[in-house]
Amino acid sequence: MKPNLVTKSLYTLIKSKQPVFIWGAPGVGKSQIVRQVAESMNYKLTDLRAVLLDPVDLRGLPKISDEGDATWCSPSFLPKEGKGILFLDELNAAPPLVQAACYQLVLDRKLGEYKLPDEWVVIAAGNRESDRAVTHRMPSPLANRFVHLDFETSVTDWLDWAAANDIAEELRSFIKFRPNLLHDFEPSRNEKAFPSPRSWEFVSNIIHSCPVPEVEYELFKGTVGEGAAAEFFGFSKIYRSLPDPEFILNSPAKAPIPEDPATIYALCESIASKANFENTENIMTYAARLPAEFAVLLVRNAVKKERSIVDCEGFVSWATANSDILF
Repeated sequence: MKPNLVTKSLYTLIKSKQPVFIWGAPGVGKSQIVRQVAESMNYKLTDLRAVLLDPVDLRGLPKISDEGDATWCSPSFLPKEGKGILFLDELNAAPPLVQAACYQLVLDRKLGEYKLPDEWVVIAAGNRESDRAVTHRMPSPLANRFVHLDFETSVTDWLDWAAANDIAEELRSFIKFRPNLLHDFEPSRNEKAFPSPRSWEFVSNIIHSCPVPEVEYELFKGTVGEGAAAEFFGFSKIYRSLPDPEFILNSPAKAPIPEDPATIYALCESIASKANFENTENIMTYAARLPAEFAVLLVRNAVKKERSIVDCEGFVSWATANSDILF
């Protein structure tokens, strides 16, 4: 299930207070999507790592009341009021006894004398056993208490998220160019670093930190692995040596057309990122000089950046002349 569908599913399940378990490979963004949903709904989020708990931690500590009875003091990390999401991340990485302690909390919304507030819902997440992550087989009685969602990566969803979260422009262009490298995880390879939505975000943070050239590739390699790092490093060198997009937009009829396909691709991405209503005619002039497949790439990305472009005379003329390519 793609991220946007997981999000829609969570909205429905939260409203019905139905516990849900999100399954997915390491680094795909399971935890992040829960945080985003909580923020969008103005819900509090209590991120509880079950793997760090002992079975008795959830129950709390006993105390003697004035009447001489033993009562339990629930732990402070369990919510007492308001509305929110109790997020049991990495639940299936917890030992079986800890998972068993969650039975009553997940289904009955209480644990001993503690009761989960009415406006709180339980969401859990974890890696699959096939991912060679640290996991324990989830007991059937606990598994049967959840709605299970399988999380898969989506390049389109990730690019939308990346554009809204200041992910480096050259990295977004690279993932468009090599979408298969957004998430390339193979458990049998036993790699320490591999490409994933999470690790590419780390790469973007490294780029924004402006590392010295001597260590840049090594940092990329240590984040996404050798193969992906080599491809991205080469793409970055091309991207950074591109002609100034402003020069092309100011002189679209005279600006040179690169010969290397990878360079043209990167240049189209760079130009499209600066699209607006005022420079539409110039974009169309340059697009008309490009090979057909790159012209379509440039125009489509420009329209995605600035939707009003479709109302320009230049776009209408270009679309009419290239209808055999577009449709």
